Amino acid sequence: MRFSAILLLSAVMSAGAACGQSHRSATQDSTSVDTIKADSLRVARFPSDSLPASDRADRYSKLSDEDFRIVAEELGVEVAAIKAVVLIEAGKSMKGFFAPGVPVINFDRSMYNTYARRAANKRGAKGEKVPPGLTGYGLREWTQLINARKTNADGAYMGTFWGMFQIGGFNYKLCGCSDVNEFVRIMSESEFSQLELFAKFITNTGMLADLKNKNWAGFARKFNGASYARRGYHTRMAAAYRRFKAEAK
Repeated sequence: MRFSAILLLSAVMSAGAACGQSHRSATQDSTSVDTIKADSLRVARFPSDSLPASDRADRYSKLSDEDFRIVAEELGVEVAAIKAVVLIEAGKSMKGFFAPGVPVINFDRSMYNTYARRAANKRGAKGEKVPPGLTGYGLREWTQLINARKTNADGAYMGTFWGMFQIGGFNYKLCGCSDVNEFVRIMSESEFSQLELFAKFITNTGMLADLKNKNWAGFARKFNGASYARRGYHTRMAAAYRRFKAEAK
């Protein structure tokens, strides 16, 4: 199933459900960088010092109300609306990191094979090691990524899905980044950084109007694909929005 020329291939179900990632975005396919121009962003480029001082101590473990307020103001949406989307799209755990500075990832072999051919820089990385302290799913995914980087470093980053929102590395331009290495650096800084990248991504893939209008079906159709209704993404977002709105009163 394909979308229009603006949006893209149907949803790819994530293999990473065990780490709290239920899906990948419907807009995240191998043509996304080529199909949508990201030359003019509506949200500011990510500044290196933008992490709120209030959450430096737990930057890898949770999003604060201040994080949500900042991003809601950047997007021009209600705080309750962005909270609702994050809750449903990132899952209840909203887990962005396996360990401090080590993002949740899903290495995708088929995507890697595609982007290993397309990468402008096809050189392999030398001397990189799997981050220490990982076990189980995280160890497996990072081992695959590091091994792939030994052959084609940029292709491996682009062929991996990153963070609590499982944004494909090939979408780095749609997240306001000049190259995939900048994307990975920002993705590794904090959960707030991951939220900022997500905000740019939904802006540049045509989802922001739906979020502003609280058109949950429209947003879910674009982010989650044709199965959004069967999986109830739109009704769950609407319910979460009403709850967060009520809590804010």
